[in-house]
Order: sequence, then C-alpha cells, then structure tokens
Amino acid sequence: MQEQIKNINTLEELQALYTSTFGKNGTMTARLKEMKNLDNDARAALNLENATLRELFKTRQSELEQAVLMAGLQKQKLDVSLNPVPENRGTLHPLTHSLTCISKILESFGYTMYTGPSVEDDWHNFTALNTPDHHPARDMQDTFFLANGNVLRTQTSAIQIRAMETDGVPIKMFGVGCTYRKEWDATHGPMFGQIEGLYIDKNITMSDLIGDIRAFLTRFFELDNIELRIRPSYFPFTDPSIEVDMKWKNDRWLEIMGAGMVHPNVLRNCGIDPDVYQGFAFGFGWDRLAMLKYNLPDLRDLYNNDVRWLKSAGF
Repeated sequence: MQEQIKNINTLEELQALYTSTFGKNGTMTARLKEMKNLDNDARAALNLENATLRELFKTRQSELEQAVLMAGLQKQKLDVSLNPVPENRGTLHPLTHSLTCISKILESFGYTMYTGPSVEDDWHNFTALNTPDHHPARDMQDTFFLANGNVLRTQTSAIQIRAMETDGVPIKMFGVGCTYRKEWDATHGPMFGQIEGLYIDKNITMSDLIGDIRAFLTRFFELDNIELRIRPSYFPFTDPSIEVDMKWKNDRWLEIMGAGMVHPNVLRNCGIDPDVYQGFAFGFGWDRLAMLKYNLPDLRDLYNNDVRWLKSAGF
C-alpha cells in the first residue's frame, strides 16, 4: 500500500485510493471495526499502520497539489514590459482639503474649533446678533423658515453666540458648519460651508483683526506678497464693519471675507460688558476659498459628486 500511494500521479487517483481505504466501506475502516477482537500487540500494529497510511496520503496530496500549481505557473507567461493596470485610488475631496488646511492655520494662531446645530432658533440666528426685525436677512426670499419658527442656520455666527454663552470671555474660537440660503449660481449655493472666527479679550483692536486676516490668507494661498484692500461695509453684528478684497493672479480684486469689531449689543446679549471687553469677528465661505485655491470656475462643481470631474481636476 505504501508503495502504491507513492507511485500515484494524480489527485483523482489518490482520492479514489483514499476512499477505498478509509471510506465508509474501505478496507482499513473494516479492519479497525474488528480491532476489539485483536490482542494488544496486533492492536498496536494496526494503529501504527493506520497512522502511517494517513500521513502518507497527506504527504502525497501536498506533493501532487504543488506539482499541479507549478505546472500551471509554467504555462503562464508574464510580460514585465506591459504597463500595469492603473490604480483606482480614492482621494480626499477638495472641500475636505480646504477645511483641513484652514483649521490647521487657525488652530496654529490659537483659535479653537466649535460646531453648532444646523437648525437654529431666532435668538441665536438673528436677535442675539443684533439683527433687527426689518433686516433683509430675515426675508423669506433669503431664509429657509421651518413651521415652528426656527430656521436653517443662515450663518455660523450663531455658533459664536453659543460659545460666548457657554464659555464666556476671553475667548478665541472659530465656528465651522454648513449654512443655508436661497441662492444658486456659479458662485453661490443653497448650502455652503462657512467659517467664522471670534476673538474677545481686553484691548483687542482692528489692527489685530487685519493682522490675523493677512497672516491667514498668506499661508492659505501660499503667497509671498499678498495685497489686500479694506473697504467699509455694514453688518448688524459688527461696528465698524469691513469687507476684505485680495488681488488675485490676474490682477483682479476679489472679495474674500467680511469682518469687523463685535458690536457692543452682541456682547451685552451674551452677558459681556463691552466697556471691559472688545473683540473682532470675521467670516468666509471655505468653498469660495477652495474655488480660488484650486482655480475652479464654478462653485457648483464642488457639490455635483462627479468622480470623473474630480479626477480630471487632479483630485
């Protein structure tokens, strides 16, 4: 039997022999059933023979399987000069890249990230921010109102109010989240990412604000000599208010963000004495900054979830 096993050359023949030996009606199976009638020496001899045969079968099976594998490899041809199959590797979305970059820069300046709810009440979204009842921001054509009087957050300034109510002052934070307005064109969307910074402490000035803005934009756009234009503006929650333009690569002035010194009424609404503490706030859409950083013509491309466009754009 041992020589017979060693001389088998196919797995099929080996399986047939194994079945005829150890199967339900196999020869070894029948002999093992009669072991009770054998003396001790005969039992020991039969057990040894059984173990030896099983090990031989196992060894020969491994040898034949290896032979089949090697034979298959010998038939295969590998042309190392062929180009490899291109990888279909996923990448981070440009908005994720931008938010990560912005957050790292602001955190390096000492700002702490905060978030807040997307559905806001009137107090945090409008009233606490010194927005009067007649202000256009409350208009139905701009704001998504809910049946219970709440709104989809129109600005992440609401996060600033919550941060001051919770943590008091001094505070140096930036709020991150999506905001919602009834807009949809090449540079605006009904939902867009917004970041708003806030720094409240004693003796904070407009110079501190402009210095942080200049330092931030220089690092984000990786520009050595950044040119900014500061224009007066109006926001109900800052006084004085400014808008910041930046000269871009084609020598055009582009609006980048709004900012200003926090209005005393906003501080009072949060229980802060404006005669002791002052500060500034600034806000911008990080998707708008992503458009500029990656030279994208249409903001809507960022939200279309078109993998072909992402790949063609180099992401």
